Formats: sequence, C-alpha cells, structure tokens
Amino acid sequence: MEGRLFYAIRSTQCTLDFARDVSDFTFHVLILLLFTPLTLVAQPPTFTDVTAEAGIDFKHTNGSSGKFYFVEQLGSGAAFFDYDNDGDLDIYFVNGAGLPGFQSEKPSTNHLYRNSGDGTFTDVTEITGVGDKSYGVGCCVGDYNNDGHLDLYVTNFGQNRLYHNNGDGTFTDVTDCANVGDARWGASCAFADYDNDGHLDLYVTNYIQYQLDKNKICRNKGVRTYCIPQEYMGEADILYRNLGDGTYTEVTQGAGVYQPRSRGLGAVWGDYDSDGYVDLYVANDTNENHLFRNSGDGTFSDMAFFAGVALNEDGEMGSGMGVDSGDYDNDGRLDIMVTNFQDEVATLYHNDCDGFFSDASYISGTGESTYASLGWGVCFFDYDNDGAKDIFIANGHIFDNVELFNPETTYAQVNHLFRNLGDEIFQEVNTHVGFDLAQKASSRGAAFGDYDNDGDIDILVTNNDGRPQLLRNDGGNRNNWVKVHVRGTTSNRAGIGTRVEVVAGDLSQMAEVKSGSGYLCQNALALHFGVGSHTTIDQIIAMFPGGGVYKMESMPVNQIIEITEPSGK
Repeated sequence: MEGRLFYAIRSTQCTLDFARDVSDFTFHVLILLLFTPLTLVAQPPTFTDVTAEAGIDFKHTNGSSGKFYFVEQLGSGAAFFDYDNDGDLDIYFVNGAGLPGFQSEKPSTNHLYRNSGDGTFTDVTEITGVGDKSYGVGCCVGDYNNDGHLDLYVTNFGQNRLYHNNGDGTFTDVTDCANVGDARWGASCAFADYDNDGHLDLYVTNYIQYQLDKNKICRNKGVRTYCIPQEYMGEADILYRNLGDGTYTEVTQGAGVYQPRSRGLGAVWGDYDSDGYVDLYVANDTNENHLFRNSGDGTFSDMAFFAGVALNEDGEMGSGMGVDSGDYDNDGRLDIMVTNFQDEVATLYHNDCDGFFSDASYISGTGESTYASLGWGVCFFDYDNDGAKDIFIANGHIFDNVELFNPETTYAQVNHLFRNLGDEIFQEVNTHVGFDLAQKASSRGAAFGDYDNDGDIDILVTNNDGRPQLLRNDGGNRNNWVKVHVRGTTSNRAGIGTRVEVVAGDLSQMAEVKSGSGYLCQNALALHFGVGSHTTIDQIIAMFPGGGVYKMESMPVNQIIEITEPSGK
C-alpha cells in the first residue's frame, strides 16, 4: 500500500470499476483524506534528540544584555560536511559574540565537531583552526580550489572568513589573499559555478546597514523591544567570481545582480529553467525577492516579477528569511519555498514550466499551518524514503519579549514537518514523529544529512541563544534508498550544480548538488533518494555543469553510489 490506503485508492481510481456512483466515491475519498493519512502508516519514523549522547555541548551566544541590539535575534547557522574525507558527516556551528554590556567568563567561538563514526562527535575546534571569535552568522561549504578537500566560508557581522582545508585535518584562514573578506553584515552564502568554467564562484547576502553605536530605540505598545528591519537601510549582496588561481574578484554590478537595498537573508542556486546554467533565488526581508536568471554569458536578469516569485499571490512583499529549491512533485522541475514572518505564510512556488511559477501555498496545505509561525530554515527532503520530498521549517519569534505586547504568540515555537502525501498535498505531522521534534524553541537554522550512515536523513537545528538539537531519524530507512556522491573533473571537484536523476520502476526523481540553502546553513552535499518499496534502481543519470553526462543502469538499493565525471561530454 506504499504506507497509506489513500495512495492505493488514488492510484487505482482510474483503472478500477468501482461499484458505486460518483457522489458515493467522492464521499469515501473525503473520509479517507480526513482520517487515514497517519493512522494507516505502520511504525512511522521518529526523530530523537541525541545531542547530549552524541557529545555535542555547543551553546549559541547572541551577546544580549538587555539593550536590544538588532543583531542579536538573527541567530546562526551550521553545516553538515565531511571535512576529513572519512565518509562521515562532521558538524560546524557558527556562534555569536559578546556585545556591549554582555558579560562572560570566556569569549564565544565557532566550533567544529568531528564525527567519530560511532554516533558520537569530538570537538576539534582548536586543532583545526576554525574557531573564529567574530560575531558569526552563517556558513557554506565548497572546494574552491579543486584540491579534493571541502573548504569553509563563514559570514559575520563584520569581516567574513574563508578557511582553506589543508587536507591534514587543519584549516588556514585565506580570507585576505582570496579577496573575500567583505566587512558588512553577511547572512547566507552559497558556492556555485555560474559560468561553468570549473571553478566555484560565491554569492553572499548582506542584510542591513547597521552599527552598534547607532542602535535605535523601538517600542511596541509601549514595551521596549527590537526594531523592525524597515528602521534601517538595506544592503547590497555581493557576487565573487573565482579566477582559478585561489583568488576571487567582485562582479556584483557587472553580472547584473546588484540590488542596493534588498535586505538579503536567504539564497539558493538552482537551474530552474533547465538550460544548463545555474540560476539564483534570493529571499529578502520586507523587500521583493529576486530570481536572477543566468543568461549563460556571465550576466543575470532579475525575472522574479515575470516568473511570479517576487511577491506572494496577493501581490504583497513578504519578510523573506530562508529559501530552498527542490522538485516536490517529481515533474523534473525545481520548485521554491520561502519562509516569512508571522502572519505571513511560508510561500510555496510551484514551477509551472516555461519560466513561470504559481503560488501553491494554500492548495498544498502548507499555507494555513505556517501563517501563525515565524519561519527561518527550510528544506525539501524525504524523511521517510517514500520517494516524495517532504518539507521542514524551523520556527521562532524574533522578539524575545513578544508575550508582553502580543500575548497570543510566543517567542519559542514548534517547528513544522510536512509530509508529502502526493498529488501536491502536504500534511503537518509534527506530533506523529516523536516528542523531541515537537518541542518549542526559538529555532533559526537547520541542516540536513545522514550523519550516522544508516540510510535516512537526520536534522540539525540551531536555536538562538540556546543549545542545538541533533535529531536522529529512527525508522526512515524502513523504506529503501540510494545515496549519490558526485565528483567533478572538468567541472568543479565537489560536483556542485550537478543534476542527478534516479529512476526506480514508475518513480522518477531529480535533485541538484548545492552549497548553502535554507537559512544560514549547509546541508550534506551527497544526494539522498528514497525509493519506497522498490528493490532495484533502474537508472541513474548525472549531468555535470561542465557538460559531462554519466549513466548507470540496474543496481541494488540501499547503497552509496560514487560517480566521477567522465572526461568526454
């Protein structure tokens, strides 16, 4: 039954001759929709908080002291990435820092935890050299010099950092010599090879023009609290082009992506029009969002209004926080989801082909559930390996004293997990996947990857001024799966931008390898495909950004497939 009687009825209603009239059939389908999606699922996966037992004792510091500095509430990011190439996902946490009036016995720092391969992690921050003590915000990963070792970029409220992976368990700060040390308020970042020259370029969102000594005093219903972003001018993002010699040059204006007042928070690269050139979507806070279409000649055109993804379906600007792209209906095209402020739904844009999108927030079932929460991190991922991408959203209010002037809401909020029911419909299942995922917190970032290599995707959630949650997926691997690692030769070594198609029986899926997405975070670079009860992968096709195509046929499920780009196209 593929886990649900609903699936069976939907899939057979066109071929079976039901002995009932149309109204009778409609009635029974409605009853199924209301009562069966979860009660008929045998042993659904659960998420278990294993942070403490995994040896992770990191705690985020936002540096607050009661002075309501605006920078305190944006939180921080984290990354799942294999820095030592041992096959296990390690974890990097970005931390804040002390602000005027904040008191602490020791300075805050970013932390790197090495995966021991037995479900535990060891703090290796000091020996690896990535313990930046700046006021950190986000991070992303990519092999910028194609040496086979993943490098790390960190955005700050202040100068950003690029750490070169030396391949011996240590990193070197190469920010200055690489020319990527922008000193504005950086937020999300993402590597991509936008000109297909085999070298990873870099996009960084910048938030607002803000200085601590010019912090404004704002109140809501007479209560002192944080200001809204409209109190400050927006800031232009930055695009760096990789010159191939270990250095970058800024090309923001020349490439056509210069927007001086955008208030950028989230960014994701993805080839939304399937023309072989990676495009860029940027989520902006209280400004229209951008969809920069890659022209293939080193320039971009903002197609957001034309494509229908600049505003929501009511023609209103949202408070864009995080963004992700993924093919949630398995039609071979990348869809987009953007998280927004409370009383604004998280907007789900369906890719209708020919360069157009439609707002599917309410018809998909996600709109009503996200209206009352304030969303940040977001990801399309298949938590139960049934072959349909589900959605996770990290929630938490920006005002830590919101209950004083708005008692109907809370600072700590429950995150969203939406199960993909097929037919472009989602259902929220937070309370059905374990107690730990349904806990309230002021969450911000979320990273996704199979850290314990058991065949299902785990979740790492960062919480503002609090401890993170490492949520182990228990039972997602009851369905079959395949994991695909790609390595470029003519293309960039990390394979970022590679599009992979997996076919198992009548199930066909597509995903792209990407650096940076969601909100301030980095997911595992390996592509994970659930295939339900299928026992054979009929075909895998990897299309590299350099033009190489690799095809495999007839292989067993539940394994890791490593694909290297062929030398010829």
